[in-house]
Amino acid sequence: MTPELWQAKKIVDSTLHPGPFPPLPQLLHWKAPQLTTTLTDTGLPVFLPFRMSSFVISNLIVTAGMLTPNLSTPGTLLWQITNQSLNVAINSSNANKSTPLSTKTLITSYFLAVSASCSVALGLNSLVPRLKRLSPGTKTVLSRLVPFAAVASAGALNVFLMRGEEIRKGIDVFPSLDETQKAALAKDGKTVQSLGKSRKAATIAVAETALSRVLNVTPIMVLPPLILVRLQKTEWLRRRPRMLLPVNLGLILTTSVFALPLALAAFPTRQIMRAGALERELVEAVGEAGVVEFNRGI
Repeated sequence: MTPELWQAKKIVDSTLHPGPFPPLPQLLHWKAPQLTTTLTDTGLPVFLPFRMSSFVISNLIVTAGMLTPNLSTPGTLLWQITNQSLNVAINSSNANKSTPLSTKTLITSYFLAVSASCSVALGLNSLVPRLKRLSPGTKTVLSRLVPFAAVASAGALNVFLMRGEEIRKGIDVFPSLDETQKAALAKDGKTVQSLGKSRKAATIAVAETALSRVLNVTPIMVLPPLILVRLQKTEWLRRRPRMLLPVNLGLILTTSVFALPLALAAFPTRQIMRAGALERELVEAVGEAGVVEFNRGI
């Protein structure tokens, strides 16, 4: 943990104890780095390349590799395996930690996700050329979208496989308290206690995370290859074939910068909902109209 992150954690954690709070501007300034670098459940920092704040850079080269025009079969396999390896690392690092993931489940999930992505990619790559009724231009466009189909389907599957233990065992659900109630607990030296584990909350958390992954990869894996197909027809790029890779990287980077925040904002990380939609024991704890919250993970 860096000195800056330690300082941020120290200032934010000071609000959990009795005594004067730091000024609001200072609190907000230090809360941002803590939220983007540490886990909500444990407070421990996420390894830098696997943080969502590093996703654009970590994913840039891998995405460019998958979107390389006319990629060979070995190249397709290499980049799909690399992408799913990165996905497993990110999903595991940012999952809800109230239900630990076993090493066996991690390895099984990894190989199933790799098998799914490689099967979809190779299957569609062999299918597209056989579509005789389509024009060559249409076939070119479809072939450039094969990585999107492989990544979107395997990415969603990856999330369910990696976090399936949460659905089977449930995740911690907490009462939703306002700032006054939290301050009262802090004054007494107490923390918000879990009401119990909920499999229904876990299903919602994992499903929303999987959907956010698809929302994230859709513009990144669709817009750059379609734009690149048009640019390859221009005289400027025909005369400068060496510019193909820089242009591809630029398109992916630009799209990623805008797509990732939108995908993460689609669903709140700290999910709040009525207890009536969850298990009976949780309803009994806070009432049918009671409000609870849980960490969705990212």
